[in-house]
Order: sequence, then structure tokens, then C-alpha cells
Amino acid sequence: MAKYFKYKSIADLLAENDRLGIDLQFDTDLSILFSSITVAGRPVGNRFCIHPMEGCDGELDGAPGELTFRRYRRFGAGGAKLIWGEATAVNLSARANPRQIVLHEKNKGLFARLVQECREAHRQNFSSDQDLLFGLQLTHSGRYSYPRPQIVAHDPLLDPKTITDRSTGAVVDENYPLLSDAELEALIPDYVQAARLAWEVGFDFVDVKQCHRYLLNELLGAKNRSGKYGGSFENRTRLAREIITAIRNEVPHLILTTRMNAFDGIPYQKGPDNVGEPVFTPIPVENGWGIDPSMPVLAQLAEPIRWIGEMQSLGVSLVNITLGNPYAQPHFGRPFEYPPPDGYESPEHPLVGVNRHFKIAGVLQETYPNLPMVGTGYSYLQEFLPYAGAANIRNGKISFVGLGRASLAQPDLIKQLADHGVMDRKRICRTFSYCTAMMRAKDHPLGQYPAGCPPFDKEAYSEIWKEIQLKQKDKKEK
Repeated sequence: MAKYFKYKSIADLLAENDRLGIDLQFDTDLSILFSSITVAGRPVGNRFCIHPMEGCDGELDGAPGELTFRRYRRFGAGGAKLIWGEATAVNLSARANPRQIVLHEKNKGLFARLVQECREAHRQNFSSDQDLLFGLQLTHSGRYSYPRPQIVAHDPLLDPKTITDRSTGAVVDENYPLLSDAELEALIPDYVQAARLAWEVGFDFVDVKQCHRYLLNELLGAKNRSGKYGGSFENRTRLAREIITAIRNEVPHLILTTRMNAFDGIPYQKGPDNVGEPVFTPIPVENGWGIDPSMPVLAQLAEPIRWIGEMQSLGVSLVNITLGNPYAQPHFGRPFEYPPPDGYESPEHPLVGVNRHFKIAGVLQETYPNLPMVGTGYSYLQEFLPYAGAANIRNGKISFVGLGRASLAQPDLIKQLADHGVMDRKRICRTFSYCTAMMRAKDHPLGQYPAGCPPFDKEAYSEIWKEIQLKQKDKKEK
């Protein structure tokens, strides 16, 4: 297993930068990270965003569980002024796992409590929550829906990796039915209802999720789909456009945002020596968003740039930029030091992956300098992430530094920086992939184990992790 992260200083990282031929930049003046910015007329008190980090700890009816409440109290107390609430399915059949949260009429009181407890924790630590923006990500899991895939386009690269039956390992084939245009159109009221309830319970914004090859992202790249939701750019963006417009009309005071893939990439598989390698890919690639069909390992940003401009005209006020598919090429979305148990060793130096995130997000932010954007890929940089964030913001490459895994390991990271000028080194995410491994553990009585950070949040997750390890050991011995 390769170990890459051996850096003791920014100078070490800059030397590696030169060796790899990449362009990571660092700025030791962190003051810009604590400057205010306006989003949709609302002040946001600093440049840190907590990414939508799903805990897989809801109840079977979609209500948040006690670990869910705990996580958002910790995020509220942690200091970020932009908290991007986790993936929340727009109906029960759209969930990616049986414990994904779903906001509906019967549980909206619990979601109101979630908002209240997060904001109260923030007020207790920072006096006021007037400059805190707290939203909710609305999702339909599409081909990754539990318990049955709901696909919008046959994809020769992803269909063989999309499981239809966990007990047999059967996968999607060419006869598997696609969602019809009528079924897709019928989802619009579900998004509107979820958005209306989000506003009622106190969220400031909703994210119409278009990333990680879930339903709306897959539609963006559905070039081989026929009908009004496939083929042309106009058709592939139609459903997201209709959803955004409908929410805007029905809930006019709710801030609209999106987390969007800028580049899908192609699937990878475990190759020799457990190192990831791209699957065989016929050229040109049939489907995909933000990719060069003739050279799909490269991004082609013309369509993402065009779509962001159209979304801005529709009223979207904030865009969170991400890449890839966690089920197909996890090193794209989350450059890692240690792969999850069912994954592969990184086929590239993780800093190359971080650079890919920064470079693509930088192009998009520079294209739309007045549209705030959130960047991804910072957690791998560990204690050096603030310096990269400061440089990217100061250079106009991004507006917010997005924190995912790092916020699970150290939810008060921003408060630590504000109070002490540095992160707590004893609780820095080392990208061990424990959180991902917990998400992939399914043999729980509720069908899904909660996900968190066992090394640095032992109080909540140490015993859960031990239980997962014990079950995995028993399976191997049988």
C-alpha cells in the first residue's frame, strides 16, 4: 500500500507540486477565510462550508435519528457559516439506503428540531446565527436507489456495476426498464413538496442535487436516451430546469442551490497489485457529463459552463462543484491515502486528484465570478487545507472551502482555526476511509450501519466500528 502524505511543511508540498507538474497554491494569510460574503442577499460570516455528509443514521420512516441530531449540533457549534445539509430523498423509494432521511408531513416536526438544535448550538458558541446559512440537499438516487435501481439511461460502463439483487449479485442488463418520461415528470411535485417543507421547518436553502451519477446527474449525461429528457443538451437539462422553476414558483423565498458534477469520468476497477485501473471503454463514450467523448479521462467543460449560466438565470444562487462517482471511481471525488475495504489503491498521486478538483472548480468560478461556488477536495491536504483554501479564494478560484471527511473527524475545525490559528493536529482526518467503509457495511438489522469517524469520534462510533469488524471477520472465516 503506497503512502503518499509525508509532508511536514508547505515547502514540502510545493516541492511535490513541482515534481508532479501540478499547480496547487498556498497562502499563509488566513484572514480571507474569515471574511463575509453575500449569498442571495444573505450575509454568510466566513468562507467555510460543511459538505453534505450523510450519516446513514435515520429511522426507517425517513426521520432523523439521534446520531443525526448529534452531528448537526456539532456542525452548528463548529464554526462554519455555511452548513450544507445531507442528502434527503424526495420520496421513500428514492433513497440510496434504508436509513437515508426523507422529509415528509409526518416527520417535519423532527426536521424542525434538527434546524433548531443546529442553530442553537451555533448561537451558544458564536452569539448570533444571523450570518449562518443552513440548507438541505434534495436527492433522487436513480440507479443507486434502494432497494431497486431506477435508471434513466442504459450505460454500458455502469450497468454491469449496478446491482439489482443483493442476494444474487444480479446486475442491470439491456432489458432492464428505464423510467419513462411520465415517471420522471411525476417527480417534480415530490421535489416541490420537499422544498416547501424544508422552508416551513426553517432551512434557508435547498440543493437540487445533480452529482455523483444519481438521477439528475445521470440525466445530464443521458445522450443515448430518447424522448424529451434525453439526447440534446436542452432535453438532458429539462427535468432539472422544470424542478428548479417549479420550486422557484411555489416557494419563492427559499434560496436555490445545486451540488453538481462538473466531470463524471469513467469507472475504475481493481487491477494488478490492487491498484485501480479504468474499465475497458468503447470510444466514443455513449453517456456522461463534462467528459470528452473521445478521451473520457479528460474534462470537457462547455456543457457544465452553459448549464451553470442557465441555472443562474433560473434563480440558482450558489453552486457546489464536485466530480466523479463514489461507486465507480472513488479516488476522483475523495482523493485518499487509504482505500475503503471494497476499493482499490489510488491509481494516481492523490495530490493530482486534489489539483483536478481545484483546477476545474477554478475555471467555473472564474467564468461566473459573481456566482458564489463551493470547492471540493480539501480534506486530503490535512493540516494544510486552510492555506490552499486561502490561496484559492484570494486568487478568485472559489468562494467557499468545502469540508467533508475533515468535518467528521474535527467538526470544530473552523473554531480551532479562529481561536488558535491552526487545526488540532490530534484530530485531523488522515483519509483512512473508515467513514466510507461504515457506509458500505450493510449487515445491520436496519439494513445500514451509521457512518462516522471511529478514530477521532470514539464516543459515538468506536463500538459500532468494532461490531462491523467482528462481523467482517466472521464472514471471512466461514
